[in-house]
Amino acid sequence: MMLLHRSLILHRRNFLYFMASSAAPNSHHIRKLTETTMQDSRGKKARSISTEAASFSPSSSSMKESFSQYAEYLNKFNDKRERLVKASRDITINSKKVIFQVHRISKNNKEEVLEKAEKDLSAVKDQYIARLVNELQGSDYWKLRRAYSPGIQEYIEAATLCKFCTTGALLNLEEINAILLPLSDPSLEPFQINILDYILGLADLTGELMRLAIGRISDGELAYAEKICRFVREIYRELTLVAPKMDDSLDMKTKMDVMLQSVMKIENACYSVHVRGSEYIPLIGTNDTSYASLGMSEFD
Repeated sequence: MMLLHRSLILHRRNFLYFMASSAAPNSHHIRKLTETTMQDSRGKKARSISTEAASFSPSSSSMKESFSQYAEYLNKFNDKRERLVKASRDITINSKKVIFQVHRISKNNKEEVLEKAEKDLSAVKDQYIARLVNELQGSDYWKLRRAYSPGIQEYIEAATLCKFCTTGALLNLEEINAILLPLSDPSLEPFQINILDYILGLADLTGELMRLAIGRISDGELAYAEKICRFVREIYRELTLVAPKMDDSLDMKTKMDVMLQSVMKIENACYSVHVRGSEYIPLIGTNDTSYASLGMSEFD
């Protein structure tokens, strides 16, 4: 802009000089004026920066290839994650069916119900967890943990519930991993449930045991309900020692509160039965003091 302004000023000055020196312009003066103006306008040139991209950055072809490889990796990773979420959902649904099957236990069908539950649990392992393990083989388990963790926790809940109802003992982490070990390829690192998912699944177990205990009390099996109460209380006591070391797990804090409520519900239910039992009056004309209708043979 400044260069153009200077050219116009110079052109105007030359034009005034020309008009003053000659009343009638001729071709010689016009040609001279034109040449002078063009030379002044070409006197200064705009500065330009010329760079060679190849001298300081990688070639566009190699950058494009790297970006394509990274995009392909992300697409495969997202596809794998979606398949894991689907497998986890299937594990959750079918593990819940096993839990519902266990809650059908009564005095007369305990063995039959538990046998059916164990069979269904084995089917969950062979069909759905096997698919999950196949997807995770050769990959970073922790990077994809949130995609399959809910299903694993539900499976742990179902497996530990069946174990307690069958033997009265707790199914530990080593036993669960030993059950799942045949699903992995021997040439690769085997799939193993981590301690965090096991603890979270164990916390959920207490809620199902509370429901089982309430059902057993209503069916007159007070001794079995008291056994469940002691078992749940022991789990809660042990996990209170672990939970403070899991500050980054919001799920664990929530489940500890729910677990305490489950313990209190079982204790209150058992205590209420004892209180009602102490106030029980046999029917007139009978000497029945067994309190069988309350699930107690004797009451001290």
